[in-house]
Amino acid sequence: MFHTYNEALNWIHSRLRLGIKPGLKRMEWMMEKLNHPERRLRTVHIGGTNGKGSTVTFLRSILQEAGYSVGTFTSPYFEQFNERISVNGTPVTDQEITELANVIFPLAEELEKTELGGPTEFEVITAMSIYYFSKINPVDIVIFEVGLGGRFDSTNIIYPLLSIITSIGLDHTNILGHSISEIAFEKAGIIKNGVPVVTAVKQADALKVIKEQADSKKASLFQLGKDIIIEDCTSLPKGEIFTVSTLFKRFPELQIEMIGQHQIENAALAVMASELLVQYYSFQIEENHLRKGLLSARWPGRFEILSENPFVVIDGAHNEEGITALINELESRFKKEKIKILFAALKDKKLDNMISKLDGIAEKITFTDFDFPRAASSKELLKLSKSENKHAVEDWKAYLQTEIEELKEQEVLVITGSLYFLSQVRPDLVDRLKNRTRTL
Repeated sequence: MFHTYNEALNWIHSRLRLGIKPGLKRMEWMMEKLNHPERRLRTVHIGGTNGKGSTVTFLRSILQEAGYSVGTFTSPYFEQFNERISVNGTPVTDQEITELANVIFPLAEELEKTELGGPTEFEVITAMSIYYFSKINPVDIVIFEVGLGGRFDSTNIIYPLLSIITSIGLDHTNILGHSISEIAFEKAGIIKNGVPVVTAVKQADALKVIKEQADSKKASLFQLGKDIIIEDCTSLPKGEIFTVSTLFKRFPELQIEMIGQHQIENAALAVMASELLVQYYSFQIEENHLRKGLLSARWPGRFEILSENPFVVIDGAHNEEGITALINELESRFKKEKIKILFAALKDKKLDNMISKLDGIAEKITFTDFDFPRAASSKELLKLSKSENKHAVEDWKAYLQTEIEELKEQEVLVITGSLYFLSQVRPDLVDRLKNRTRTL
């Protein structure tokens, strides 16, 4: 029995020692013990390599504008653990986390004694979220973000109204496979019998796999570029304007405040998902709800401009696909400026290709350490860089203190890499920039 939030959190995080254990047997066991709370939920399931969190946010924001109460389950968090389980964008309370941990703890202890073994941290949190949205705070709809892959991800215990697969890239290859087709097969594992699927996947090999899975399960497939058309894109200083046409309707001059072509695509997926909820499930979503929802959507750490003087950007580009999107945006927006990059990443990424791409755009690149079990060291990262102006620092706080003070007018500081790294950096950086403004 946990009496405090910190006790509960320490126990949850202690499950990290079990690492990643793909498979649904432990989740099925816990759901059975809890009398199947997952069957009481109306859900949307969102998987893919990149863009999951942003798509969750766009769709949540649209549904909120339409007056629905919306639960979300996402990972990782940026400022506090509780963000992972939220209602209408507001994280659950410390007391609720403690209450949920006390529900799952005895199940975890019992499960530990079986041949299945104890649940991982992610399985514990997933079970907590399902119990919360079905028993403690019932909502109109819950949007679940896949943690890893799809087929064997613990969130795949749900049977959603819609499935969304955002994009596919070579990430977590040690677990999901070493080819686009293999990874697509794992991502397509969230497709359920008769449940519509929306996707932004572009690669022919990946699309072939997704189509095969959709066909085999008689699931209608809606593709970006075929059933969802994006036109008339214009970049704004802080956002994008574009037009989306679906099979049902045309939406001219939609606006978002998230930056990048990839965010336009994520927003278009949310538009299509909203339309399917209206057409197939009688959700009451008007065009003004959709427009307001897209415009008000916020997701920290996705090409987020924290300051314009000095110019500081953070972006959670944690794999090759993300790095490519980041570089495209930097090249588009900062043609004359010098780019300075601070980068940290996890060991299980294709770091050589990621760093090679960053080397090509950075006038100066600095690698750093951060506190996380699978983090690569700054020295390991430094060895992979071929930049003539590369550096390694152990203390990123000290580095930022100096770098921000010395940043010149035609320079842009970009902090990027692991989302776990950015979740540590962002709160410190926001405070640092606020304090700097006050003293100027």
